[in-house]
This record gives sequence, structure tokens and C-alpha cells, in this order.
Amino acid sequence: MVRRGFAALLAVTIAAGGVTAAHAQGAGPNPQAEAQALELLKRGIGFRTVAGPGNQTFDYATYLKGVLVEAGFPADDIKVERVDDTAYLVARYRGTGKAKNGAKPILISGHMDVVEAKPADWTRDPFTAVVEKGYIWGRGASDMKYDMSTMVATFVQLKREGFKPGRDIILLFSGDEETSMKTTALMAADYHDAELLLNIDGGGGELDEAGKPIVFGVQGAEKTYADFELSVTNPGGHSSAPRKSNAIYSLARALDKLAAYQFPAQINDVTRASFTAAAANAEPKIADAMRRFVANPQDKEALAVLRADPGYVGQTGTTCVATMVNAGHAANALPQRATANVNCRIFPGVKVSDVQATLTQVTGDPELKIRELDSGSVASDASPLRPDLMKLVTRAVHARFPGVPIVPVMSAGATDSMHFRARGVPSYGISPIFMKGSDSFAHGLNERTPISEIAPSIVFYKTVLTELAK
Repeated sequence: MVRRGFAALLAVTIAAGGVTAAHAQGAGPNPQAEAQALELLKRGIGFRTVAGPGNQTFDYATYLKGVLVEAGFPADDIKVERVDDTAYLVARYRGTGKAKNGAKPILISGHMDVVEAKPADWTRDPFTAVVEKGYIWGRGASDMKYDMSTMVATFVQLKREGFKPGRDIILLFSGDEETSMKTTALMAADYHDAELLLNIDGGGGELDEAGKPIVFGVQGAEKTYADFELSVTNPGGHSSAPRKSNAIYSLARALDKLAAYQFPAQINDVTRASFTAAAANAEPKIADAMRRFVANPQDKEALAVLRADPGYVGQTGTTCVATMVNAGHAANALPQRATANVNCRIFPGVKVSDVQATLTQVTGDPELKIRELDSGSVASDASPLRPDLMKLVTRAVHARFPGVPIVPVMSAGATDSMHFRARGVPSYGISPIFMKGSDSFAHGLNERTPISEIAPSIVFYKTVLTELAK
């Protein structure tokens, strides 16, 4: 999962206008919903929803079901399903079937699982929520039990207010987004006949270090994650009698060729819009390269400038990079085996098999074996930039932060959206949380999120859901 840091990626340095109170048109703060969201979050962090022995994702899903049932949602409309050591949750907010633009449901995705956290490494117990200094601390505080809690609290508040959507709204909470995504794949197979999917694990807002809003990103595409194992095997032998063939040297030559290779430049509607927006405020050399790249993706000089910067290279096409190596079995023996992991982030619309074929061609060694490792990832095209959704998100964000740029973004990481996009469901990351880059600790030590984002998140979700589900 990747959700923060896109503002730096786009190099947008826009000083936003004045900040208003955290409320959107037709909605306002609701202390009852806010208190419930914080309680949900504190309880949620306490569930150790980590893959493997002791995984409590089923327990967490059961807890969330109980909250929704208590709020008046029929138990039959909420399903908690075990899958191996994890689980997923589906909760339906039934509509009247009188939606103005057809009756297909709106899907909302998120994930209940978190990455591992070892208590000995943390200042605080990662699975005990702590509210301190304006933050809530704990594993999942940002990735992504915060958004999950505010969304569930929003569902409950809408039910409390008697809201009747014109179409069904379906929560789809997966249990292994951080690992194999098998629960996501199962849900996508059953719930792909939908108007669109809102992924509350993607997109979001960026604050500068002074706390001023910079940009809000709507995730409309993501690259396909793929790992490949490159391996060379030799008979080995005594190190006192070197041979011409050496697994380590062969692997090193292959990796050297890969390091020198660049995949073809590519652009889509999402990255085109991102670069166009970023160019307005980037430093002159980068801004010129962005504009030239948008005008002509084959402009070699512009491409060289962008690919020389780690912040932009991933937005210009597929990337593959060696991340791990392992070789030999003894200090005094010739290597019998040498392996490397090559991690690829594949541009939307490109097949994983085509990338593997390119690796084979570039390395050019018939003795080198290349195999794809199972990652749970699938290729998916970019979603179309829907004017109605962009207009609605803009209205909801600008009610809080007038004038903040709303920018389509492509994630270099992976989210649940990929499985739905692959099945033809337009999917968009719209997490309403605004954070400083220095507060982003998802997957890291001492994960935290400002509790001040609870109230505006609920207002945002209410605004978006009530409008889309009319």
C-alpha cells in the first residue's frame, strides 16, 4: 500500500488559500460520530491483524459487524468470511433503487490487515492505541484503520440520520492487502458489477511542514507490482581451482545489463494530468521537462531529466531494480547457485509476461533462469478521469481548504483497487486525510496520525457518499 508522499513526487509547492472550518456543504461536525470513530480506531489498533499465527483479522471483522448491526444494519446484509488465517467483511447499505444515474452500487474498499510490528522496536506497544500530543499512535493508525474507522462511523451516522441512498453502498474490507490479496480477489470476483469503487486506502492530502495544505491527490491508476527471481546454477567446486563459469560473475553481468536498461517511456491520462499540474510550480528545469514530456513522451532530453530524479522516474514508465542478492554456500567453495530478486513496478496496461520477456532479452544469458514470484498482484489499466467525481471531490475538499489543487495521481505501489480495475470497475483513491510528510510512518516505527483529521474525514465521506448515492 502506498498513500503518502505524492506531493513530493509531483513537486507541487502551491501555497493554498485560507483555511475554513472543517465542514462541507450540507454537512457539519458531529461529535457523536467523531467520538465513535475515535473509539473504533482505538479498539481497531488493539486487534493484531498481522498475517500468520495469531492473526486477529476475523475477530476485528466480527467486531465491526457488531457495531454495524447495533446501529441498525440487518445482520444478513453483513458477511464476515474466513479465508485461511485471515478474513474479509462485506457490509451493504441498501438503497431504494431510485438512483438518478442507474442502480449499480457504489463500492468502498479498505483493508483490515497491517504489516508486522515488533513491540521491542517501538517506543510504545504497537497494538495498544495511545492518544498523545494530538496524535493517535499504533500499528494501523494511518495504514489504514484510521480511514476504516471514520468510514464505519460515517455509515452509522448516516443510518442514524435516516439517510436512504438511491443505490446500494457496499463496504468491502479485505484481510490481506499487505500480503497476497487473496481476499481482495475473492471479493472482486463477486462484487464487480458496480458503478465505481472508492478506495479509502489511496489518494489523500499533503500538508507542508507549517501545516498549510499543498495538494490533494485522487488516485486513478497504480503500477503492477511484480518480483522476479534471477538465478544461475553451477556445479561448484574447490575455490583453489577456479573455473571460467562462475554463478556469481554470471549473475553480476546480467544485473549490470539490467542496470543499464531503461524501459520505454509511457504516459496516460492520469500521469499527463499530474505532470501538467506539477509543472505550474516546479523549478524551471523540471517544469520544462514535464511540459515537454507531456507534449512528446519520446522527447529524450526531457525524459532524461525526469528519470534522473527518483521522485519522477516511476511516473514515466515501467521500472525494474535489483533489491536482494544471495550467492554461494561456503567461503572456500565455488558458488553452486547465485540468485537475485528484481522488483518491477509495471506501467498500467503492460503485461507482466511482457516484462519478464524483456528481462530475458536484456540479460541475454541462456543459463540465467527468470521466474515470476507470486505477489498477488494483477495488471490493471488506469481508470478514466470522471468529471462528476472530480467535481464532487473538489467541492468536498475546497469546503475545508479553498483553492487547494486537486490532482489525479498514479501510485507506484499496490492497493486493493487493482483487482477491481482488472475486472472493469473504475476505481479511485480518495482518502480525505491531510498529513505532513514528516508524520508519515505507515509500515514504519511509531506509526501515527493526527486525531484532528477525524472530524473533517467524516464530513468529507458524508458529502461524497450522499451525493454519489442519490
